[in-house]
Amino acid sequence: MARKSIIAREHKRERLVAKYAGLRKKLKEEGDYDALDKLPRNASPVRLHNRCKLTGRPKGYMRKFGICRVKFRQMALDGKIPGITKSSW
Repeated sequence: MARKSIIAREHKRERLVAKYAGLRKKLKEEGDYDALDKLPRNASPVRLHNRCKLTGRPKGYMRKFGICRVKFRQMALDGKIPGITKSSW
């Protein structure tokens, strides 16, 4: 489990990106890069990092499910993810 402060920081960044998304798009279309520089750094979507929705783990993230590989395997074996079965041959 990731530290609560790290998870909170990511949520704060997500809110900032959503808040400034329209303004960033407008400034980019106009080509006003001086005004873009004055926006907060964390308003840029590039600064976001994918994290597991359950544990906050930053590595081994699976985009399709929004969780890390560890939780994915655990949930798949418990039958909590529909359509996923353990392969065997």
